[in-house]
Amino acid sequence: MRILIVEDETGLAEAVAAILKKERYSTDIANDGQTGLEYALTDDYDCILLDIMLPKMNGLDVLSCLRVKGIETPVILLTAKSEIEDKINGLDCGADDYLTKPFSTGELLARIRAATRRKGIPADINPKYGDIVLDIKKGEMICGTNSVVLGRKEFQMMELLISNAGNVVTKDKFVIKIWGYDDDSEYNNVEVYVSFLRKKLAMLNSRIQIKTRRGIGYCLDGAR
Repeated sequence: MRILIVEDETGLAEAVAAILKKERYSTDIANDGQTGLEYALTDDYDCILLDIMLPKMNGLDVLSCLRVKGIETPVILLTAKSEIEDKINGLDCGADDYLTKPFSTGELLARIRAATRRKGIPADINPKYGDIVLDIKKGEMICGTNSVVLGRKEFQMMELLISNAGNVVTKDKFVIKIWGYDDDSEYNNVEVYVSFLRKKLAMLNSRIQIKTRRGIGYCLDGAR
């Protein structure tokens, strides 16, 4: 899953990103409301962690704009404010949850799981396609009695392919979802990681193949 962190306290934003990456989430960080809104409007995220007190544009205005634009991504508000009025205002603007600073790692992760489940994203279910299963906790790809460990980006790419089964995933989407907007990665990185995944599928003797749609992207085939 990909999570957007909109937080002007850079130390906190980076600490949260580090926690989430350990849990195999991909993250982007925006340090002001205007940038956060621009990122969020792409609708490329599975959850948004949004501070209320932000420079350029406050979090509630960002949230209201997202909902007006039809962006239904789950939003968890992060704020130092604990007054009941602030919680009510946030929920009325369309927030899915509200977390008061300081918060524990366990609580943050639990809130993310709850928010994404409500949105219909099976955050704690191992993705499956055809004869393969991705073990989220172990970071492995399994086919029957065989298994192989995937690197973090390999796992994220395979997860993205499975979640878009039946559709082509463009190179642009891979880059944005996995490397992020601010990364200078070249598109041939996608080809390299697809090659790695193809070799590991072959090692597992899986029927699944990653097909190239020339000039567009990649998709899975062989589920039947």
